[in-house]
Amino acid sequence: MAEAPVKTLTEFDQSAAVKLVQELMAVPGRSKQEGRIVELIRAKLLEAGVSPSNITIDKSTQQIPGGGETGNLIVNLPGTKKGPRRLLMAHLDTVPICVGCQPKLDGDAIRSTDPSTGLGGDNRAGVAVVLTAALELIRQKRPHPPITLFFPVQEEIGLYGARFVTANKLRSPELCFNWDGGDPGNVIIGATGDYAIEIDIEGLASHAGVHPERGINAIVIASLAISDLTQNGWHGLIEKGKHRGTSNVGIVNAGEATNVVTPKLSLKAEARSHDPVFRKKIVEAYRKAFVKAAKSLKSADGKSGHVTFNADLKYESFRLDPKEAVVSIAKSAIERVGLTPELCVGNGGLDANWMTAHGFPTVTLGCGQRDIHTVKEWLHVPNFLQGCQIGLLLASGEV
Repeated sequence: MAEAPVKTLTEFDQSAAVKLVQELMAVPGRSKQEGRIVELIRAKLLEAGVSPSNITIDKSTQQIPGGGETGNLIVNLPGTKKGPRRLLMAHLDTVPICVGCQPKLDGDAIRSTDPSTGLGGDNRAGVAVVLTAALELIRQKRPHPPITLFFPVQEEIGLYGARFVTANKLRSPELCFNWDGGDPGNVIIGATGDYAIEIDIEGLASHAGVHPERGINAIVIASLAISDLTQNGWHGLIEKGKHRGTSNVGIVNAGEATNVVTPKLSLKAEARSHDPVFRKKIVEAYRKAFVKAAKSLKSADGKSGHVTFNADLKYESFRLDPKEAVVSIAKSAIERVGLTPELCVGNGGLDANWMTAHGFPTVTLGCGQRDIHTVKEWLHVPNFLQGCQIGLLLASGEV
């Protein structure tokens, strides 16, 4: 009797993967509220036979500003063959607009049937890729090296889960792969760095109709500073010789009445650049502009406003060497599924920023996400399934 043909590694239950991603999308899990999605993933793994002792939740919420429902979910799968430990990861949280999503398969797309919500493909599609790889390896009894599955929390609001992960629970992986993007042919090997800027302006209240000259309007100070930054090329797209970066004033809170000269204002902004030195110059330009504006605006009796300025590094930029093993292996997996890999560098932050900073060089791969963070978001199912194939190849250690 002829032996049954051996399945190729990239064969897997595609319908189960599509069902799984929809199930994950339907579970609310905005940043700081990932408890329900953690429990669902944990239940899937336990049902597949993963030992409870190999599933842990770290204590990252003790360090994350404002805490959260749950820490990072970390799963360690013992290897069934020798090889360096591999880490597969995808962040758990979605942006708030995705809460209440009702996913539905429509041809080659998954969309939310509720027109007022996003889909949550960012990043439940990535989570589904990682979870599918693990479940399929177990179901098919595929040989694989030691694997760590890492599901960080609170990526969308500052990469907090990856930043404050209890690193020793990851068990020193040598090859790390993150799913959080669109095109499965892309290999993201670098990303920008970002400073969070917080500015508090203290002016002086007075009656806006009777004695406006006795006051100092905090809104005017902010307006002067933002105008200065814009006119001098430090706001928006920033190009200074060979140096590039971006900045944005995103949140402004001030005022409670029109008949009061506004005494206080709080503002949040950001400054990004792949060049750490130039990024600091952007931050310094902000500080100088606001200090200058506060000094320039005076009340009738010569008083001026005051600025409290804080800048916190949200994440540092990184750039992997294209010759690094993790990059070469990712490219090989992409080629195995019939795609042409393309190396990319992103202008947004990724969990890979902090993973690389922790000493775990990480590439980020695509899984079919489209129009993320909008109510028009959808998931391209063929790309998602290609992402699952790539995940299986990388998890197995056959590339």
